[in-house]
Amino acid sequence: MPFLTNEQQSQMLTNGAARARGEALDPLPVVKLYTLDAGAVWLLTELDADGDRAFGLCDAGTGSPELGHVSLSALEGVRGPRGMRIVADPHFKPRQTLSGYLADAQRDGSIND
Repeated sequence: MPFLTNEQQSQMLTNGAARARGEALDPLPVVKLYTLDAGAVWLLTELDADGDRAFGLCDAGTGSPELGHVSLSALEGVRGPRGMRIVADPHFKPRQTLSGYLADAQRDGSIND
């Protein structure tokens, strides 16, 4: 998966397996994806066993960030208005759990991290 390091993929699969077992989770985001030429951001915490369906806080840049699932393979084909790809932020360090990011994003209308 071009967006994820092996370590990130492993952590996200672990989180996804825990959720599939019914465990209550509020993990730190594992990876931040964003568009270089638009306002879209994804803070992802979990990955299904298929290795493609991820879960996290999704902000398409429309002012309505929400929790949901996204296909990583689908994101690979997305281009911003200037044709730029979605990339992973190599410097991202989560400062709070996913629920904290959700509360901030709902208040602000966007992910600001």
